[in-house]
Amino acid sequence: MELLNRGATRLAAVLVAATTTLAAPAARAEDPATISVGYIQWGVPRATLSIVDLPTPDRGVAGARLAIDDNNTTGKFTKQHYELVEKVVASVDEAVKAYDELAAAGVKMVVADLPADGILALADRDKDPASLIFNVSAREDSLREENCRANVVHVAPTYSMLADGLAQYLVWKKWPRWLLLTGALPQDKIWADALKRAAERFGGEIVEERVYSSTDTSARTDSGHTQVQRQIPVFTQNAPEHDFVLVADESQIFGQYIPYRTWDPRPVGGSAGLVPTEWDPSHEQWGGWQTQDRFRNMAKRGMRAIDADAWTAVRIIGEGATRARTSDPQQIRDYVLGPKMQIAAYKGEKLTIRSWNHQLRQPILLTDRGTVVSVSPQEGFLHERTELDTLGIDQPETACKF
Repeated sequence: MELLNRGATRLAAVLVAATTTLAAPAARAEDPATISVGYIQWGVPRATLSIVDLPTPDRGVAGARLAIDDNNTTGKFTKQHYELVEKVVASVDEAVKAYDELAAAGVKMVVADLPADGILALADRDKDPASLIFNVSAREDSLREENCRANVVHVAPTYSMLADGLAQYLVWKKWPRWLLLTGALPQDKIWADALKRAAERFGGEIVEERVYSSTDTSARTDSGHTQVQRQIPVFTQNAPEHDFVLVADESQIFGQYIPYRTWDPRPVGGSAGLVPTEWDPSHEQWGGWQTQDRFRNMAKRGMRAIDADAWTAVRIIGEGATRARTSDPQQIRDYVLGPKMQIAAYKGEKLTIRSWNHQLRQPILLTDRGTVVSVSPQEGFLHERTELDTLGIDQPETACKF
């Protein structure tokens, strides 16, 4: 009997211990480390010739928000949590102030949708060796060359990359003679110069350049289409023999008037017609469909180039943090700028950053606004390192000195 009592006592003790263990709260898991990403959005309205292209209030930042969600999906396993700190600005001075506020809050990684002078103002303002600025909209080659800064990663492709992507396709198609139509404003000339460089680089010929001097648009008046229908044929009349019409109209004054209205029946590309871009709402290859679908479900619209660039920038930060297994900004920056950095962006191959000017290598889509017609680099354009370096300024040509 005594043995039975002892056994019962021990069993009761075990049951009490087990019950206590089950009832006690589980040991608290380690809180995830927070990685804050700043986003400075240019709030100045951008002029567009077509109502279809009017910017939305969430222009760009919608892509960053989707990337934050993607980063946090991975972060559940890596004990990392990402948050987006958004600022909207209407001038370069406001952008600098917003950047200072982000820095004061400890935000080291900042995605910037700003014009070129805004990118330079932020880069020169920043003195923190752990911080990094991601340019997602300024395409000027000068930002990667004579005005390059070591604390900037350029996600947006340059004008030269876009021009080279288009030129390669035209040469591949054996359409080597080009009539160039250029706008009258400074940004139009930058784009035109990139197209001229591409012609010289790949064996194209600019048979003539004509400048569209007017800065007035009348398409939105009731008789606008009639007026344009009369003006454009005259503007393109008596041109030398050509295979293709190139349009350099970054200012959105006349470019989209050119297709189907030229004097000679010729295909059109550049700022209208066949447009070189890093992303288009029609892109669906290499998993692009799934990304487009997720973006549309979130933003209730198609994913544009600026959205894709912002998404890519935030994903680069997430990839750096994941691969380096750290939430420390300095170590994230070191990984992002290091030789192991690669990012999958639904464009057929991993994208990498050029060490000599911090430009993201990437294929260029050629789209007619409804489908992706082709993707550059084109077959036959070879490079000793990667065919992506046939697009834009290559290392032997660079003027960048960090």
